[in-house]
Amino acid sequence: MVSVIIPAFNAEKTIGNCLASLMDQDYKGETEIIVIDDGSTDSTPDIVSHYEKAQLIRQKNAGPAAARNKGAAGARGEIILFTDSDCVPEPDWISEMLRPFHENREVAGVKGAYKTRQREITARFVQLEYEDKYNYMLKDRYIDFIDTYSAGFRHNIFIEMNGYDTAFPVACAEDVELSYRMSNKGYKMVFNPEAVVYHTHPNRLIDYLKKKYKFAYWRMLALKKNPDKALKDSHTPQMMKLQLLFPPLIIGSTILTLMNSIFLISSLLLLMLFLITTVSFSFRSFRRDVVVGLLAPALLFLRATAQFSGVLSGSVFAGKRT
Repeated sequence: MVSVIIPAFNAEKTIGNCLASLMDQDYKGETEIIVIDDGSTDSTPDIVSHYEKAQLIRQKNAGPAAARNKGAAGARGEIILFTDSDCVPEPDWISEMLRPFHENREVAGVKGAYKTRQREITARFVQLEYEDKYNYMLKDRYIDFIDTYSAGFRHNIFIEMNGYDTAFPVACAEDVELSYRMSNKGYKMVFNPEAVVYHTHPNRLIDYLKKKYKFAYWRMLALKKNPDKALKDSHTPQMMKLQLLFPPLIIGSTILTLMNSIFLISSLLLLMLFLITTVSFSFRSFRRDVVVGLLAPALLFLRATAQFSGVLSGSVFAGKRT
């Protein structure tokens, strides 16, 4: 048996599509679908109750990590799969998520991929950003990062690891932290780009930047708990880390230039160096999407600015945690 676990909080706009897609999977084996309602105040529980094959478990609001752990505790499957309430898995998603487990008994975790049908520029940029990371991950046979939107684990190993860390109260970086812990214990995890779920990415630039800030903020707590992953992991391109350094330097040198023109050369040099770091991604994006490719340098600078702010404030927060 395979168990599919979905945490849901005020998900009335999306949970129906998610469940409908899970009812239409091509997998013929025994499946249980468990929705953990995390204290919703909208019609989420009523919508879930209309799907006879979906088991609804309700709890007081405790965050997605606690909700997923609760679902896993009651699951009966040898393999447990997680997706999010705003995701729509493709018909072969369960089959593709299970395939690596069947092909290699040493595999403890499987990560799937995002796609989107959106046409907004920001959403198109986000999708290309994900795909760039996917290409980076495919270089390694085994990975150390499994996102919750398309995640699979051997049930006994997930329980052994005590699941997701509930110190993360929001849907952010709890999956990073668990993946790092599993990697450090020597468990093998793989990426299967054929296990696809569709998602609605942020379609406004401000929403995207807020999300990048939040991810960077909580990533600092995950890194505090797993400091050996600070230098390198299988999900974060090293160039992205390098780009974080440029916003404060460029902004600082620009301020100095306004005060004294002698700093103009250093400002231009820093800007040129940053643009050089964007060439590879911009070129790859341009080949797929001309508009996004042209805008990529500016979008990458804004991304780096949001991430640097998140890293800075998240480091302060993580430093206070014992």
